[in-house]
Amino acid sequence: MEPSPSQPSVPVEALTRSVDEGFPLALQELKTLVAVPGIAWPAFDPSELRLSADLVAGLAAAAGLSDVRILAAATADGTPGSPAVLARKPAQPGWPTVLLYAHHDVQPPGERAEWESEPFAAVERDGRLWGRGVADDKSGIITHLAAFRALTQVLGDDVGLGVTLFVEGEEEAGSPSLAAFLDDHEAALRADVAVVADSGVWQVGVPALTTSLRGLIDGTIELRALGHGLHSGTYGGPALDAVTLLAQLIASFHDATGAVAVDGLASSDTVDADMTEESFRLDARIPDSVRLAGTGPITARLWNKPALAITGIDAPAVAVASNTLIPSARAKVSLRLAPGDSPGNAFEAMRTHIEAHTPMGAEVTFTPGRASSPFAADTTSPAVRGALWAMREAWHAAPVLMGVGGSIPIVAALAERYPQAQILITGAEDPDTRAHGANESLHLGEFRRSILAETLLLAQLALAKS
Repeated sequence: MEPSPSQPSVPVEALTRSVDEGFPLALQELKTLVAVPGIAWPAFDPSELRLSADLVAGLAAAAGLSDVRILAAATADGTPGSPAVLARKPAQPGWPTVLLYAHHDVQPPGERAEWESEPFAAVERDGRLWGRGVADDKSGIITHLAAFRALTQVLGDDVGLGVTLFVEGEEEAGSPSLAAFLDDHEAALRADVAVVADSGVWQVGVPALTTSLRGLIDGTIELRALGHGLHSGTYGGPALDAVTLLAQLIASFHDATGAVAVDGLASSDTVDADMTEESFRLDARIPDSVRLAGTGPITARLWNKPALAITGIDAPAVAVASNTLIPSARAKVSLRLAPGDSPGNAFEAMRTHIEAHTPMGAEVTFTPGRASSPFAADTTSPAVRGALWAMREAWHAAPVLMGVGGSIPIVAALAERYPQAQILITGAEDPDTRAHGANESLHLGEFRRSILAETLLLAQLALAKS
């Protein structure tokens, strides 16, 4: 989108120079953040999360944001949440406010032997920066700070645009205290536009704006077939064990093509962009001998259709299994929801399906767990048009409107609490980033272009009032 005739032109060349001049500092700041293994899982040292938050707070203050605070909220059961950073530059009267979101916690590194270099020592190699969290999502933090610095260097410190930086500290652990945090700081987080820098580009050299996310529900299925364990020789035949019956129930969740067979869930084949099966197999490392599940475009299956997975089973391990008919077994089920669906509808659809497909009259209970709503952006909003213009200027390529099959807890929360806010989902990850896996990396060219695009977007919002 070009700026309208009534709006002063954004000084693209000056902002580009400012971003380029500041990029070495941004890169060094990112390396410093990557060195801190802040992991919000109970098994890891919580002091590293505090150190990570301290570093982010210091960088925010150095970038020129005021009122920088490290805050935490309690979870529903009273457990203290992880430290988050909240920094603000209040808007001048009549100017809009933009909320900039990222998270400083990271996934565990996994096995060291799978990494080509130390996970928490950022290393430049082959035009990329390697290390845990370098892309997901510490690049998002530095993108926000570098863009704010470039903006104020060109437009001046007294720019009227309000900027609120919110850097969460537990996104990779499911954001257990996020709802309470939003309750505690609802007024401070209110904004006209929110930029959530936790996604990626379509491919290196081609930008993307994420305009949809799938939602999520999970839960536990427990099946009881017998009052107690039975000798498999004495009673086997007339009596079936719980694991076998649970397997039959699990098998009913998908049809012969591998598509989800739970009635009543939202689903659509409509997509604005698609990828080849070859490209998907390469990204996911799926062997040619394994057939892909479902029907329709690949991206529709990823973005606009439900996906169901069994993520855990409680049953005796093979190493300790005896010749016994197992009386009960449990399974953890994870169901991704297409845009247009709701967690309430999905829980009810699952419950109805389980009741209708329980084998052999077994006793089955379904206990709901977490829930997150899907998201679909208004692609006609001024903020979306502005973001697409900024991406086109930064990449010199047409941006793609894409969906993401996963969920970002903050997006659903913001959409519910601040329905007037225009939410933009951006980021610098590319198909080779390997977020959550070993050898996570960030393409440095995409990182620089992401900073520039956000700088141009902020400038457009700042100048729209004039």
